Amino acid sequence: MRPLLLHVDNFGSFREPVTVDFSDVDYFVLVGPTGAGKSTLIDAICFALYGTVPRWDDKKVISHALAPSAIAGKVALVFESSGRRHAVVRALKRDPKGKVHTSEARLDELDPDLPPSAGLEELMGAILGPVAEGAAVTTEVQRITGLEYRFFTQCVVLPQGKFAEFLHTEPGKRQDLLVQLLGADVYERVRQRAVQEENAAAQAASFARGRLARLTDADEAAEQAAAARLDSLRALGDQVRTDLDALSASDAERRALSEERDDLRRRLAALTALAMPPEVPDLAETARQAAKEVTGHTSAAADAEAAEQRAEDELAALDDPDVLTDELRKIEEHQRLVTELRAASDSAARTRAELEPLAARSRTLQAELAEAEQARDRLRDAHLGAELARRLVVGHDCPTCLRPVEHLPHHPETAGLRAAERRVAACEQEAEQARTRHTRAETEARHLERTAHDLSTRASAVPLPAALRAEVEERLAVVREAHRRAARLRKAGRDARAGLAGARSRADELTGRTDRLWRDLETARDTVVPLGAPPLDRGDLHHAWTSLLTWREEAATGQRLALETQDGRIAGAERRAGRLWSAVVARLAEHDVPVPADAAAGPGGHDAPDAAAARLGELVVVAIARARERLNRVKENRATARELDEQARTEEERARVAKELAQCLRADAFERWLCTEALDLLVTAASETLRELSDDQYELALGPRNEIEVIDHAEAGMRRNARTLSGGETFQAALALALALSDQVAGLSTAAARSLDSLFLDEGFGSLDPATLDTVATTLERLAGGRERMVGVVTHVPALADRVPVRFEVHRDAKGSHLCRTT
Repeated sequence: MRPLLLHVDNFGSFREPVTVDFSDVDYFVLVGPTGAGKSTLIDAICFALYGTVPRWDDKKVISHALAPSAIAGKVALVFESSGRRHAVVRALKRDPKGKVHTSEARLDELDPDLPPSAGLEELMGAILGPVAEGAAVTTEVQRITGLEYRFFTQCVVLPQGKFAEFLHTEPGKRQDLLVQLLGADVYERVRQRAVQEENAAAQAASFARGRLARLTDADEAAEQAAAARLDSLRALGDQVRTDLDALSASDAERRALSEERDDLRRRLAALTALAMPPEVPDLAETARQAAKEVTGHTSAAADAEAAEQRAEDELAALDDPDVLTDELRKIEEHQRLVTELRAASDSAARTRAELEPLAARSRTLQAELAEAEQARDRLRDAHLGAELARRLVVGHDCPTCLRPVEHLPHHPETAGLRAAERRVAACEQEAEQARTRHTRAETEARHLERTAHDLSTRASAVPLPAALRAEVEERLAVVREAHRRAARLRKAGRDARAGLAGARSRADELTGRTDRLWRDLETARDTVVPLGAPPLDRGDLHHAWTSLLTWREEAATGQRLALETQDGRIAGAERRAGRLWSAVVARLAEHDVPVPADAAAGPGGHDAPDAAAARLGELVVVAIARARERLNRVKENRATARELDEQARTEEERARVAKELAQCLRADAFERWLCTEALDLLVTAASETLRELSDDQYELALGPRNEIEVIDHAEAGMRRNARTLSGGETFQAALALALALSDQVAGLSTAAARSLDSLFLDEGFGSLDPATLDTVATTLERLAGGRERMVGVVTHVPALADRVPVRFEVHRDAKGSHLCRTT
């Protein structure tokens, strides 16, 4: 892993956004006062990758990452690993309760062709695709860098106080680190895969052996037996075909005999079907009675028609009833008009007599009305004069005479004007009522006079007939009685004609029935003509039937004798066919050909023999087909057995090889050996560096249990535990191991991702004397120079810082930490 760009915002003591460009740096130093924030930048790289920092002593604590006064912060790192470029971003947020959470974590792959000098925004914008988000980011970082967090802090970032962790750690944990760094876990995966392959091959071999054990009829004897069975069945098929041909011939003979028997049965059935209809014996007498009824009904119908004609002639000689009815109606109409005229004339005379009193009453009331109006007018004038007199003034002109008033007049008190006006109103009402009654009576009199005139005109227009009403009524009664008598005779004539028609219909029906029975007799005789039926006597139907039935009895006796003879011949043919059938079934049983029970019992039914014989032939064909299939199956089983045996041998060999490989790659043997060899190389390389740093006083060696020991040449080469070194000596030994690990792991690793492209050293140089410090500086310069490896140093020692080509100066004020790059 090699960082290219680091961006921090509100991370630790860096409260303002800061972007650090490492793209053109191989060897740099972070300098500044204690607490300025130098180590914070190394922490930011570690936090961006793994979400935690070694100095916090707790992987779950992230509150130290966010500046105390900030509510949100962010760390972004662009790095390269194994030729691929990625960007990891972690954003922080403080909730209302003051607790810090990771609000965003994502890992993206970037375009590797874009130069790092393009800037953070342009680099972050060139995303090829997302890799992981959230909690999966740390896992993907471990996969990309090839290092877990605990190993990353032992061989890439060496924080304050933990330089000697790899030196002092337990051999087992050191082996775990070397396994991961060297990619030796691939051998464990190979071993596990070998175990899987062994199990799979063993299962495949066991499955093949199991199938081979379950295979039957897979040897040469089974094949020979199947071939012999097929040959035997083929010979049986030829013989059965011959037997079936004989069965077919026997069946043909039986069918011919059966057809002859059926013909005899049909003849006998035709003879026994002859039967005289039950009505034939009485039909002649019934026909004679029907003819007699026709004669009687014919005479009765003629008498009825004669009586009917006489009644019609009498009716024609009488008056027309419609004319008589019209004359009677006219008489009744004239009488009604005369009665109404008399009543109207009387009413008109009474009304006219009442007119004069009504007129006199009206005149009297008019005179009383005039007198009432005059009296009212006089009172009005008196009232007006008295009113005017009250307004006159002596000396003024009178409004009536237009002369000066000499003295005021005196008017006596007048009667009430209202009473006079009520009197006038009452008189007006009575006079109006009298006029109305007079006008209504006059109108009614005129109406009655007009009605009387109209009735008189209508009565004169209806002349009275010459005959009196009683005479007309008598004549009409005679005519009506004649009509009733004619109706009765008409009904009697219809009934007589209906009786005649019924008698004729019954006679015709009996005639038709007789003709039909003759036709039936002829049809019945036609059915037995081929059998020698005698001719018919057309004179008497009953005699003809009797003669035919007498002949039928003689002919039926001969047919029954012939049918019994034919049944015997058919029974003999069926016995011969049964014996032949049993022989075929027995032959099939001898060759183990299963025959169904219904087929073994023999054919049944009229057309069953052909179908049954075909079934026997199909049984042989099926048996031959099954024998052929069995022979083919035996051959296939033998081929399958050979394949399964070969497959089992192959899988067993494969399982053996996989087992040996798994045994060779056991983790407690091969992995220990591999790590021991790698650790020996690391210790050898670290010893060279340590001798140089310690002026050939110390070198490193492996103990009997792979613990790292120190050889002290100042003490005659005494070997002692590395924990007995002083602080400065421990730093020298740990630095030598870290440099050797960084320098050697790329050559030892089996994967490019395990190459350690960066090394960050945080302090630890203050305890070195000037000569050792010079040696350390030279070693670091040699480590960073000429190779694609970045070395970063955090130190307070000016002598070391002055020898580093790129310097990042960190200082801190009230606004937080700040960074400045110098050369």
